[in-house]
Amino acid sequence: MGSWALVTGASSGIGAAFAERLAKRGMDLVLVARSEARLDEVAARLRERHGARVIVVAADLAEPGAAERVGAAVESAGAEVEVLVNNAGIGTFGRDVEMDPEYSRDVAMVNVVAVAGLVSRFLPAMVARGSGSVVNVASMAGFQAQPYMALYAATKAFVVNYSLGLWVETRGTGVKVLAVCPGPVDTGFPIANGIRYDRKRLGWLLADPDAIVRQSLRALDRDRGYVVPDWRNAPEAHLMPRRPRKLMARLIGVVLRRFADYQKR
Repeated sequence: MGSWALVTGASSGIGAAFAERLAKRGMDLVLVARSEARLDEVAARLRERHGARVIVVAADLAEPGAAERVGAAVESAGAEVEVLVNNAGIGTFGRDVEMDPEYSRDVAMVNVVAVAGLVSRFLPAMVARGSGSVVNVASMAGFQAQPYMALYAATKAFVVNYSLGLWVETRGTGVKVLAVCPGPVDTGFPIANGIRYDRKRLGWLLADPDAIVRQSLRALDRDRGYVVPDWRNAPEAHLMPRRPRKLMARLIGVVLRRFADYQKR
């Protein structure tokens, strides 16, 4: 059946860029996201440009059992996943006490439960055959507590630590694991999650999704364990864990509180 890659959150942004780059490498794709129409557009583009076979799986990863249903869809199609890219993620700015409890639940389900569920579904087969890769898209937010994005940052800390733990556990098995830790990226993530910003003033801070993916795949090839795929963020990422945690939490809170307050205007 060839070599298959499964990408979640594949309808746009970093997920679509991963799908494009992996198809360019000759892989067939399983694309997962909520919007089947947008997935169909990405699938058509990949078939036309790269001759890739593409399976579209419309699924809401916030729903209980979503990872199992995605796994069943892949199995019924006869595809063997060689590369798993857990890219889907949600989050927003705001005070935790003001968050909709259902939305907070969805953040945990998409960013944590679905990630672990898909790894549990596909990693054992990779280890058994002695080849495969798991790419978990985390965030710079995973390196430090972030007031006014408290839950999101905590879920991304899980992704970073979970990935590095798996990276050690799979040493010598032929399987590679990578945590991708970008800073702000020019994707639909901010708008989709209610985050408003002045593009004219802040657009220069946003990294290009394709550049993020290129650097991430290079790190995966080298089995780096984790990567901060933007030189502008690398110094901060490596220094942040060495700074006083409470001081950093307060300083980050001062910055992000402005975004949280801006949401209410």
